[in-house]
Amino acid sequence: MVHSDAPAQEKHDLDDATLRDRAVAAALGHAPFDILLTGGRVVDVATCTVRAADVGLVGPLIASVHPPGTRSDAQTTSALRGALVAPGLIDTHLHVESSMVTPRGYAEVVVPQGTTTICWDPHEVGNVAGLAGVRWALEASRALPLRILVLGPSSVPSAPGLERAGAAFLEDEMRAMLSWPEVAGVAEVMDMRGVLGRSRRMRGILDAGLASGKLVCGHARGLEGAELVAFAAAGIQSDHEITSGEDLLAKLQAGYTVELRGSHDDVLPGAVAALNRLPVIPQTLTLCTDDILPDDLVEKGGMVDLLRRLVRYGLDPVQALRAATLNAAMRLGRRDLGLVAPGRRADLVVLSDLEAMRVDQVIASGRLVAAAGRLTEALRPDTATAPTGTMRMSSLSAGDFCIRAPAASGRAWLRVVDQPRFTRWAEREAAVADGVVVLPDDLTLMAVSHRHGRAAATPVLGVLGNWGHWTGALATTISHDSHNLTVFGRDANDMALAANVLIACGGGMAVAAGGRLLAVVELEVCGLLSEAPAEQVAAAFACVRESAMQIADWGPPPLVFRACTGASLACNPGPHVTDLGITDGSTGAVYPGSIIRFETSR
Repeated sequence: MVHSDAPAQEKHDLDDATLRDRAVAAALGHAPFDILLTGGRVVDVATCTVRAADVGLVGPLIASVHPPGTRSDAQTTSALRGALVAPGLIDTHLHVESSMVTPRGYAEVVVPQGTTTICWDPHEVGNVAGLAGVRWALEASRALPLRILVLGPSSVPSAPGLERAGAAFLEDEMRAMLSWPEVAGVAEVMDMRGVLGRSRRMRGILDAGLASGKLVCGHARGLEGAELVAFAAAGIQSDHEITSGEDLLAKLQAGYTVELRGSHDDVLPGAVAALNRLPVIPQTLTLCTDDILPDDLVEKGGMVDLLRRLVRYGLDPVQALRAATLNAAMRLGRRDLGLVAPGRRADLVVLSDLEAMRVDQVIASGRLVAAAGRLTEALRPDTATAPTGTMRMSSLSAGDFCIRAPAASGRAWLRVVDQPRFTRWAEREAAVADGVVVLPDDLTLMAVSHRHGRAAATPVLGVLGNWGHWTGALATTISHDSHNLTVFGRDANDMALAANVLIACGGGMAVAAGGRLLAVVELEVCGLLSEAPAEQVAAAFACVRESAMQIADWGPPPLVFRACTGASLACNPGPHVTDLGITDGSTGAVYPGSIIRFETSR
């Protein structure tokens, strides 16, 4: 079994003098290889060419890449019959939590797909369980055939003053995490206002990251012009919040390493078109998945699916592989990864079709770990004690989901969070009956309850516009980034039912309609993850997805769930509902409720 312990320690295993002695001897023909891959074609992402070559391995090391048929001395020989040998795929930014499984469950799916290294920002776990959650992430990432580079979350919470999470990380917490050898750097910095305003908190976090010499990753959604430049000047090195081809080019030109993500497929065609207009695809282009729902992960894949889509949209497959391997390795400071070349780590993917990215075998640190779409060995069980019991709140009643007016009857003018993406402010008038606001048929209620036990759990009630017609309720504890209990719907009874199911089971997602529970996926770890196998979690989530589409009619499933789980992302520009109130990520304003003004009936 391949181990992925502390990255700092792992890099040193290739520095072992005895290993290098063996590799040199094998390369010179004075000793046999441990493994010899013959009859294949190497995808050389350094020169962006494909050439016939054999590859000799010694332990975890590539000892030789040489003309085909010139060597036959090896303990084990594998005939590839024209298949392609490429570096293992590297995902430069993701949240394992979005797939609702533990690192073990994630590895079980993505390793057979060709991914051998991921860079995980566990800020979802950090927002719920604090430093103990990050320590669990490190422990849970060990002893897997997937190299997991864990970052120290900077966004706990992502928008201080606009939301409350289960913890708060300041400079001291960041310095503590960066002192752990397993931590590869500062995870995506989402407090854009804090960075640009040089807040004490963000100055301290960035200073700690820059002083460590480790990665400092960013989140520059909506920034352009002077603000985009200033964000980089503060020390931010990368960004994955790409909204268009023009945005991609602007961030490349500003010096960012771009982590082009697969979670927003609508952006990819324009991004590919922009890249194809350049004389050279820049080495500062890398690829990432960011967020993948569990059924998509199992059915379509992670990085391999992103590569297939990029090729389908017109990106040269070798250029796509270069972004997912060598460019990524350079970004991560891992000179041992990203290239099929002597002296590099033997993380390899054997492909039978380059354009289709059809993966036949996966080798990690010189060992065959997957073949024919399956792992070659069972993974070790989850032994790290996961943080559970994070729903620190009492059950809710239907009355908690009613907007109360100051009088029994009259008219209320409501502040409305309009449209799911790129939110904006709107205002609507509504009637009041029996002291409760009666929402017009085209508006939706969004309720956010603090669930971490640091404040009262009384729901903040926000009003959403252009969210379609709802005939039931969806409750979720996956609610970026503070992951408070969030409920969408119009019927107070259904909203209370869905919420209380999650409070009882420890978190997850639930759908209710007509007074009945339609579906639930239970996520007992931080209210975000399950220790069950990925296929089981994917099946449960697929039921939730199907049920949700029956009660909400306003868009394709990926958009619905991305909008619902991101509706509280208060660090982004525009209005959002959080556990503190109706907030504005652009100005920092917080409004305690949805009623702007009220007139009593005469």
